[in-house]
Amino acid sequence: MKGVKMPGALKQQNHLSKYKMKVGTTDYQKILNQIQQELSQAEVSGKVAAYIPELAKVSPEKFGMHLYNLEGENYCFGNSEERFSIQSISKVFSLALAMKIIDSDLWKRVGVEPSGARFNSLSLLEDNGGIPRNPFINAGALVVADVLVSCFSNPKAAFLSFMHELTGNSTISYDETVAASERSEGYRNFAMANYLKSFGNIKNDVEEVLDFYFHQCSITMSCKELSQAFIVFANKGNLLDTDRQLLTGKQVKRINALMLTCGFYDEAGEFSFEVGLPGKSGVGGGIVAVHPNHYAVAVWSPPLNPKGNSARGMAALERLTTLTGYSIF
Repeated sequence: MKGVKMPGALKQQNHLSKYKMKVGTTDYQKILNQIQQELSQAEVSGKVAAYIPELAKVSPEKFGMHLYNLEGENYCFGNSEERFSIQSISKVFSLALAMKIIDSDLWKRVGVEPSGARFNSLSLLEDNGGIPRNPFINAGALVVADVLVSCFSNPKAAFLSFMHELTGNSTISYDETVAASERSEGYRNFAMANYLKSFGNIKNDVEEVLDFYFHQCSITMSCKELSQAFIVFANKGNLLDTDRQLLTGKQVKRINALMLTCGFYDEAGEFSFEVGLPGKSGVGGGIVAVHPNHYAVAVWSPPLNPKGNSARGMAALERLTTLTGYSIF
């Protein structure tokens, strides 16, 4: 995996068979222990995101991983229960909530194609007549935010309620300091929102939409909480604890497809090639991925590669699918 130089002796340690127990089971904790051992010793290139001042304060040494499977079993290591700013991972949740409300009408305003450009590109909007290429680049997420502002009298409260429903944890909330920090440096997002407004693809007051968007990205969660929240995408839209259907199977299929093709900015192809799972990254250093019908897994390591994805996080997930021998392919 690019950005991570594995120690020579560890680089070749696949030994897939030693992790297989009886048919249908995998020793996930042993696999996670090996990933921690390998990558804690590996030389990692990359830098902590600095364009949002609050994110620059996070230690680059943080490293945690948490896997939650459909049997309700948890496996983890490191800083897996420490909360961090989830940033663009939140776009999966806002998309799910918007689809839950307006479903296929959303695609009249947002596309479903990989962007092939940076997440905050303005030029794509001009080329596509104000229709963002997908809901995971900033322009697309701003349109989704606008949808939620239209649908709820208090979108920030509604979004938190949805997060609490996904996780069963009512302590998850916004980090007001991070939200203010994003706003203070959010010049391109202001430009993008106004540009979308000029095309008629933002219906509400730009300030209100941006305020919601900055708060959405500021939510703090741990790897444990993220894997619990994402289990719905591995479980055909059903909450694992109650088996209540929160999203339809069709909606989950669409969201997973978008995560696979668009979840890593312009590095989605690399992630599919190396890891082979639907997932979403954030510039806070988090990545969450799902293996449908099996598990959800989250990893956190703040140093980012040149494409804006966690270097160690991507390497950890490549090792996970290599050592288990399973991906969606």
